[in-house]
Amino acid sequence: MTVPLATRQFEDGRAVLHFERRLAHPPEKVWRAVTEPSELAHWFPATVELELRPGAPIRFVEDDPAIGESTGEVLEADPPKVFAFRWGGDVLRFELVPDGSGCRLLFSHALSGGDVWGDEKFAAQHAAGWDACLELLAARLGGETSDAGSTVEWFARNEQYVEEFGLAEGEVVDDADGSVIRFERILIQPPDEAWAALTGSEDLEIGDPAPRPATSPAVPAGFVTSVEPGRGLAYDWLRDGEPVGSVRWTVSGRQYACRLVLTQSVPPGHADRLASMLAAWQVQLERFVAGLHDIERPWPDDRVEVLEKMYAERS
Repeated sequence: MTVPLATRQFEDGRAVLHFERRLAHPPEKVWRAVTEPSELAHWFPATVELELRPGAPIRFVEDDPAIGESTGEVLEADPPKVFAFRWGGDVLRFELVPDGSGCRLLFSHALSGGDVWGDEKFAAQHAAGWDACLELLAARLGGETSDAGSTVEWFARNEQYVEEFGLAEGEVVDDADGSVIRFERILIQPPDEAWAALTGSEDLEIGDPAPRPATSPAVPAGFVTSVEPGRGLAYDWLRDGEPVGSVRWTVSGRQYACRLVLTQSVPPGHADRLASMLAAWQVQLERFVAGLHDIERPWPDDRVEVLEKMYAERS
């Protein structure tokens, strides 16, 4: 995919994605493609029912019945210039600017900040998805076909955005007992699929060895100390064979929108290893997410070194 990356800005406390495309078609033609339900059906990610006037309700119906339908409202309708609407709590805006014999499409998506799909951490998935949709739009306008829906291509683009927006990075939070390493990733897989990949077993019990996908080479793992099937697990991590802290994973969300959170408690006497543990956890999570898309990756020592240096400089 050769189109430019979207940008992410924060406006009035909301994450807003901005896209720009130069289209070789006049505004009037593109206007029909972005406002008429029969045309939207060829590239928009849901079936749309609408009346083109400000204040009119909109109905969105997903192909997958597990997602169902949602509603919105037309906010702006100024043909053939601006079309904006609310989709649930999110706001989408299309602006068409004449450019020679064609036009520039300025598209923005303001995330609601709520639920999982509206969370700013879902920005990479949204951006990669809209890139694919806009490619389908361009193909439709040109009377062509496109394979923009390729899962492999989508995931590669998603990873670019995760890197660009810093969504794979962890943080260190101080608490009364030292520090807590924290990572949060948003996945398109449902919670039960993420849980199965994380644990490798539906029969995980207290006292079992920590499941390998939930461990890191830089954080020697002990035994499971708590487990809530499908939702969370915790285990001791060791130094010199003795428990010194805990690692906890939680999984939550719904179909096609899963939140995965990893935390590790780090006592004061072990703060010297924060950078190395952060780097190793980030790589482990990147490999785990790739595995959810059937992509196997070897352990990349060179990337661990780069990330460890980055985290060390930050601290």
